[in-house]
Amino acid sequence: MSKADYPYPDDEFDRAADADPDVPRGVHRAPRSAWSRWWPFVAVVVLAPLLAFGAVTVWGMINDSSMNDAGDSGVTAPEDTSSSDAGDGTEAPADGTETGTEEPPADTEPPAPTPVLTTPVAVLNGASIQGLAGTQVDKLTAAGFTDVEAGNVSGTRPADNTVFYASEDLKDTATVVGQTLGITTVTMSAADAGNGITVVLVSDPSA
Repeated sequence: MSKADYPYPDDEFDRAADADPDVPRGVHRAPRSAWSRWWPFVAVVVLAPLLAFGAVTVWGMINDSSMNDAGDSGVTAPEDTSSSDAGDGTEAPADGTETGTEEPPADTEPPAPTPVLTTPVAVLNGASIQGLAGTQVDKLTAAGFTDVEAGNVSGTRPADNTVFYASEDLKDTATVVGQTLGITTVTMSAADAGNGITVVLVSDPSA
């Protein structure tokens, strides 16, 4: 339809458009700037790493919290008791001490010698002191010895008062004889001891 065939009279819109050629007709948009076109891409590039970092951080915090809760729950793993069981089926005591035979302390004194009081004992005086042998015989008799006799030395004398015993089985008895008379030198010698124990005095052992 041409304008000549238009049946309606011109209104203010038609007259305004015809009167001013600089007035835009219809809908017009202003040209867009470069920033308005590129800012969505920049936002994606910047925000995507930040969002990823935040997600990883939050996930790590959640895992740490879960592990701490599990550690504080009070549930403990069962102890391995296989190494604490003894090979014979006995269990080690709770205080950590070992079972079995205990060795005696290092400072334990050895057992006292056990004498045979019926062993023959000869006390020989080689000190030239009258009655010295008889005095020592009385001491041995009071200690329980039952076969003791006195005599004099004939032959070589030792340097010190000595108790001679004939064999190893008489060692304990000879030791007790020496302790009774105060003599520390106790020697095994079958030649000097005779058939039992012989005490040779070269001085008074009680002096």
